[in-house]
Amino acid sequence: MSVQYFLKARGRWRCLPVPLKSSLFQDLRNFCCRKKSTKPERIITSFGENAKESGNVLDKVFSSEERASILHVLNTASNKELEAFKLLRGRKSINIVEHREKFGPFQNLESLMNVPLFQYKTVVQVCNSILCPETGKKKGKSSENRQLRNLIKPNIERERLKATNSIVSVVFGTRRIAWAHLDRKLAVLDWQHSDCWKLRSKTHPSSVYLEEISSVISKMPKADFYVLEKTALSIQNSTLFPILLHFHITEAMLYALLNKTFAQDGQHQVLSISRNAVGKHFELMIGDSRTSGKELVKQFISESVLKAEPRVFFPRDKVVHYRERFLSNSHRIEELYDSLLQAVAFYELAVFDTEP
Repeated sequence: MSVQYFLKARGRWRCLPVPLKSSLFQDLRNFCCRKKSTKPERIITSFGENAKESGNVLDKVFSSEERASILHVLNTASNKELEAFKLLRGRKSINIVEHREKFGPFQNLESLMNVPLFQYKTVVQVCNSILCPETGKKKGKSSENRQLRNLIKPNIERERLKATNSIVSVVFGTRRIAWAHLDRKLAVLDWQHSDCWKLRSKTHPSSVYLEEISSVISKMPKADFYVLEKTALSIQNSTLFPILLHFHITEAMLYALLNKTFAQDGQHQVLSISRNAVGKHFELMIGDSRTSGKELVKQFISESVLKAEPRVFFPRDKVVHYRERFLSNSHRIEELYDSLLQAVAFYELAVFDTEP
């Protein structure tokens, strides 16, 4: 008598007929039952209509300890607890509970094939899922990692983000560069801007960019990370090409000049965060456009004086200075407002949200 083995190769299941008494059959069985450090992929056999014989083989696929663990879950878990396993969501978990209530606890793995929607291949997959569950916590971490990858470039280890004590948030435009230095308590340590070139007047050579940006960097404080705004300008709009080119040159020079130790340790200190992601965090987006954050910054400064636990802490001796210089009706320095909001969003989205 021959047995059909289904082997998973390159993501596909392939059928391999093997004589039951051959040495290949035993070798495949031994390979299947070997313990591995990662999630095991069992070899699935099919005996056609002979369900009893397939059930006996099913019990031999798993060790006695594994069978006991699987049966304990099947006989004690509630419908909600069973749905925590990916392959038991929906009707399958309900069928298990109903079968258990009607016929009593499962005595062996073979009896699981009497439950509607459970065939031999499904049973093996479900048993593997119970032995190596994809827990909610693990999925949550995976989801967090995906969100961080979409939010911040380049990719940074979560441990480094959680250990952040201070950052300098940098936002640049066509006329100026602004930065905000905040610690992990969201206390403003420094907040200023520097007027640089005027892009519309002429095209600047690379040496001018180097001189201007080096001068600005010399005024910036040291921090664990320097966070740059990633522009949302579309490259498809040819009229914006000079501005987009200016942004890319500025960004590249900031990356090179602020990543002072990258050549030695390979660790990124300069990160980019999406401008629109910050806008969505503070509900400043109208369609694809982002509105001014000036009023929100005003609110943060007022709350720093009026509330015992404000969202952002401003030094008392600088509050009047900030209000008069940066927030008066005669001044509108969007890069300055954006640098502060970007720093707050970085902590709230990338640092605090990754803490357990």
